[in-house]
Amino acid sequence: MVGAMARLVKVEHSVFALPFAYIGLFVAAGGWPGWRPFLLLTVAMVAMRSFAMAVNRLADVKFDRKNPRTAGRELVTGEVSLRAAWVFAAGCAVVFVGACAGLNALCLALSPVALAWGAFYSLTKRFTWLCHFVLGSVLGLAPVAGWLAVAPEFALPAILFGCGVTCWVAGFDVLYACQDVEFDRSQGLHSMPSRFGVGTALALAAFAHVDAAAFYLLAGYAAGLGWIYYAFWAVCSAVLLVEHKLISEHDLSRINVAFFTLNGVIAALLGLGTLLAVFLK
Repeated sequence: MVGAMARLVKVEHSVFALPFAYIGLFVAAGGWPGWRPFLLLTVAMVAMRSFAMAVNRLADVKFDRKNPRTAGRELVTGEVSLRAAWVFAAGCAVVFVGACAGLNALCLALSPVALAWGAFYSLTKRFTWLCHFVLGSVLGLAPVAGWLAVAPEFALPAILFGCGVTCWVAGFDVLYACQDVEFDRSQGLHSMPSRFGVGTALALAAFAHVDAAAFYLLAGYAAGLGWIYYAFWAVCSAVLLVEHKLISEHDLSRINVAFFTLNGVIAALLGLGTLLAVFLK
């Protein structure tokens, strides 16, 4: 059951959000923040992401049963029951709020808002093709959350990093949605590919990633990070370019490499570059 639940919520995809939470944490602290905020933030991020993913799977189970690509998901096969998934989601929400309470009063006060926004994303594909940006904004909370964990105030670098994550995630989520364009249209679900076609959606995803690179550049400047950060930023920007070279309107065969592998590399590299810039400043 534990393994099935981990597969249900794609625990390995935490690699997309955790580095950016640490970016906010270490930049705000100006170095090592201490074990307490580091561990509590880690717990909060994993719990929040697991909660949002479980709610998404629950909200989409009726569509997953009809889609050949998702017919093997744990809620469809019965490997994880609906009841178990709801209990798991509730447990993650409790753990998240508890971790936020351990950080500071502002984090605790904002925790219900974060949970509500994370759950809201799962409904947006029912009515808007901007759903990719709503998902992006959920993960975009990561650097802001990291910052608030040690400095309970909203700061420009954290917000710029959050905008970068929002555009970055929206861009690669559009790529992923290209796999389901015909299915989404048949079910009345909204996405950029189903609304505008795969070719236009890929162009819009590329534009979102250009915006992401620009926000990351501005965030580094606002945070006063040095040349090490900019070197890593340049490499990450190049990886984004490669990502869009891997797939085309007529060839989506390398979508998993573009979606998971390269974006995992981007998150890890930008996180590493930021940490080096902070500690070697």
